[in-house]
Amino acid sequence: MALIGNKGDTPDEQVDTIQEFHEAEQKLLWKQDPMQALKYEAVESRKKWNFLSRFTITLLIVLTFLFLVWLLFYAELPPDSRDLINIMVGAYVAVLAKSTDYWFKDKDDPEHKETADMNGNGNGEAPQE
Repeated sequence: MALIGNKGDTPDEQVDTIQEFHEAEQKLLWKQDPMQALKYEAVESRKKWNFLSRFTITLLIVLTFLFLVWLLFYAELPPDSRDLINIMVGAYVAVLAKSTDYWFKDKDDPEHKETADMNGNGNGEAPQE
């Protein structure tokens, strides 16, 4: 007896989980329109890479900011260098604010619009047959 949520089809051939639903929709799209399925696959792959790169850049920004703060308060620096680090911390506050806005502010993501346009109805839902 297969457990619900296992990879692959259940013995009763019914779709019981979100993962099974997603897989069934993909199989159906590949049967009906392979070119459209290929477009979806390319967009989803690009979305994953974009997320990974944005997350990496944000992580580097945060780590750089924390390093500058550590240098400012805990490292022994000459007075001239301390002034430069202080200026850099001030500049990084703005960079950190923009990065935070990206992750937590509502926005219209072009990738979601592209997916909605591929669906043909502009609201992100699958087309009705």
